[in-house]
Amino acid sequence: METREIITITIVLAALFAYINHRFIKWPPTIGIMALSLISSVLLVLLGNSRSLLSEKAIQLANSVDFQDVLMNFMLSFLLFAGAIHIDAGKLKKERWPVLLLATIGILISTALVGVMTWGLFQLFALPIPFIYCLLFGALISPTDPIAVMGILKQARIPSSLEIKIAGESLFNDGVAVVIFISIAQIARSVGGDFSAADVGKLFLQEAVGGLAFGALLGYLGFLALRSIDDYKVEVLLTLALVMGGYTLASHLHVSGPLAMVVAGIITGNKAKEEGMSDETRDYLDKFWHMIDEILNAVLFLFIGLEMLIIKINSTVMIIGGITILIVLLARWLSVVFPVMLLRYKIKFENNAIAILTWGGLRGGISVALALSLGSNMYRDEFVLITYIIVVFSILVQGLTIGKLAQKLQAKSVK
Repeated sequence: METREIITITIVLAALFAYINHRFIKWPPTIGIMALSLISSVLLVLLGNSRSLLSEKAIQLANSVDFQDVLMNFMLSFLLFAGAIHIDAGKLKKERWPVLLLATIGILISTALVGVMTWGLFQLFALPIPFIYCLLFGALISPTDPIAVMGILKQARIPSSLEIKIAGESLFNDGVAVVIFISIAQIARSVGGDFSAADVGKLFLQEAVGGLAFGALLGYLGFLALRSIDDYKVEVLLTLALVMGGYTLASHLHVSGPLAMVVAGIITGNKAKEEGMSDETRDYLDKFWHMIDEILNAVLFLFIGLEMLIIKINSTVMIIGGITILIVLLARWLSVVFPVMLLRYKIKFENNAIAILTWGGLRGGISVALALSLGSNMYRDEFVLITYIIVVFSILVQGLTIGKLAQKLQAKSVK
């Protein structure tokens, strides 16, 4: 399938599903689009003998798009920058310790717990998958994705401090989880154990610290460029170049592109907006990146639904996937409880923060993309199916109930 045809079908399907959802279903856009995409994929699988143009094109589309490459090497940079540009740096600074601990220690706890428990689960089902690959799975399933849940939480009117904790954690833990995943993958791929602990530490520091520093440099250079002119067309184009050029350069420098985009986005959304832009430019910039965010999220969740067409189904692995949902939720709860307990004497947490942070920790496209990046010798098929089951449950079940849960808990706390 040609690139032009892939883009055309993708946009048409995303627009069609977005319209149906907005007109009839009225779920949050990303959840509605993914649900419709998933239902369509299931119907196409059940009607596999159908040779309709729609059926053939949908299957061709799913086979033609390298989801891992498209998300990790293209879409993720825009999504993280677009999310970070709307973060209030002042509020984030006040919540820096919870965000920092949740995005680092929390991710490490979740990675370790999921790795240990899934390894035991595989042994129970007589699938002797080596522990290192289970740990790799723990790293890829641990990052949270608030894209679908943030709008719901705002409607539930939870405290803004809790909103910033969820948003800040998810933006940074995406980058941290990718660095942890890369580090564990290096160990898994090393022959004869020639990849030492020192090598892991060096790689982690290079990717994480290098990504943060590079993002700060990008953000400040962008600020200087934006401050020197007053033309909204050129300034919006500069931010676009900052994202695309910066993310590409980060990969060549072997530093974390996701972390760089988050830092650059925060600087652009705060310092550059406040000190380097006119009101007109600020308005256009906000609208431009909001549209980019909405369109790419529609496409992302469409692709997640369409992946159903090409994932290899195994009944035993599906049962394991269903049990792993509980494992991931338990690991998420423990990874939230520990930082909260650690900070409770220093920072006042909102009522029901643990429950909302746990149930609101949705898994999304980045987990699917990382699972798809595994080699065939890393039990890719098994982990892709399990990841897909968890992501679908997370978005459809947790995503559709977190708003009601937050409202119910808020009402109880008021009483």
